[in-house]
Amino acid sequence: QVQLRESGGDLVQPGGSLRLSCAASGSIFRLYAMGWYRQAPGKQREFVGRISSGGSTDYVDSVRGRFTISRDNAKNTLYLQMNSLKPEDTAVYYCRADRGIVVYWGQGTQVTVSS
Repeated sequence: QVQLRESGGDLVQPGGSLRLSCAASGSIFRLYAMGWYRQAPGKQREFVGRISSGGSTDYVDSVRGRFTISRDNAKNTLYLQMNSLKPEDTAVYYCRADRGIVVYWGQGTQVTVSS
């Protein structure tokens, strides 16, 4: 069992930056692939990016070059550094842990990009 808790969401102006965190507990964090997803009002949840247990990363095209995913296995924490934020980045951001067919989700944190 893995428990995930996101934090760091806030209201930020366009062009600004935020760093989201996802604290994991309850299992062996380093063995899980970790990902970030987001859901804007009225839209389906979408993939943002992921980092494998080995540290390889992948991003959706809309955030590549602006967002960076990292993980600290010693702290059981996943991060999402978001730079050059745009209004269209406004959403609830969720972290996800998966290992094979087993998937866990956090409760989400709100990011609002507005002037």
